Amino acid sequence: MSHRTNTEARLEARPEAAARTPEGYDGTTPFPVSGATSPLSGSQRRQLAVTALIVMFPFLALILGGWVLWGRLIGPVDVLLALGFYVLTGLGVTAGFHRLLTHRSFTAAPALRIALAAAGSMSFQGDVIGWVATHRRHHAFTDRPGDPHSPFRYGTSLRGLLRGLAHAHVGWLFQADATPVGRYAPDLLADRSMRALSRAFPVLCLLSLALPFAAGWAIGGTVRDGLTALLWAGLVRVALLQHVTWSVNSLCHMIGDRPFRTHRHDRATNLWPLALLSFGESWHNLHHADPTCARHGVDRGQLDPTAAAIRLFERLGLATDVHWPVPDRLDDRRQ
Repeated sequence: MSHRTNTEARLEARPEAAARTPEGYDGTTPFPVSGATSPLSGSQRRQLAVTALIVMFPFLALILGGWVLWGRLIGPVDVLLALGFYVLTGLGVTAGFHRLLTHRSFTAAPALRIALAAAGSMSFQGDVIGWVATHRRHHAFTDRPGDPHSPFRYGTSLRGLLRGLAHAHVGWLFQADATPVGRYAPDLLADRSMRALSRAFPVLCLLSLALPFAAGWAIGGTVRDGLTALLWAGLVRVALLQHVTWSVNSLCHMIGDRPFRTHRHDRATNLWPLALLSFGESWHNLHHADPTCARHGVDRGQLDPTAAAIRLFERLGLATDVHWPVPDRLDDRRQ
């Protein structure tokens, strides 16, 4: 208990934890626009182009690769490879990027820390340092001006909510609103291994597609087998995991239950249909009520595969200082 209290004190001392709601914001009006809009710089245009490639590439490749499936059903090897790579990269995002690196819900052995960060980088969701910085900023300004992907950005009218839903799901990726990593992720910038993984992001994305292709070819024995594995265990898997993650940003702030109290204007919800696909991340209300908790699904019947993986890491001696739920803390946060 004493260590958890010290950890929370460190969290509260961070710049993002001291965020304040701008004067005059009431939780229903569109976020105020700060400053005049300036033309995009060359680096900003390149960044947006890379983002567009990451978002659109799986779908464009699916269209171009559709001929591979013409007259052929998906095979068991494709399914097993897709499932395996989905679990690998998904836990890289949820256990690695999110609960370990962003919120420090547990301490990982150096090899596990690097492995999870590499697996998360293979999800095509951005480099590890940028991902962590953006998510910490989201917690600092949840559903208030400053939140990079709040669905309430354009207010709470029907038109505003529909526009905000699209923004929270994928539109925010195309905003020239870079999160300063020096402010929100100085710990990762100071970590040599995380800097190396951040630089290696493009290579890890290529590896994320090359491995399914190589595995399919090796198991099936033909290039066609490699291409179908690339399609299902590579492209479809990437697209599905991306949209599940983005759904936590969008749907899990608009639809679902809110059994726990969160900060003012924070509308994070629990959305059970996404629980398994998101590895427990869609128990989003509890997460925003207690961000450092290693388990998000804390009530009976709430599946949380990421917490199960962290428990396994703990039993193997690869994870220590795990911040498991404390009943008194949960009771104190219930509505």
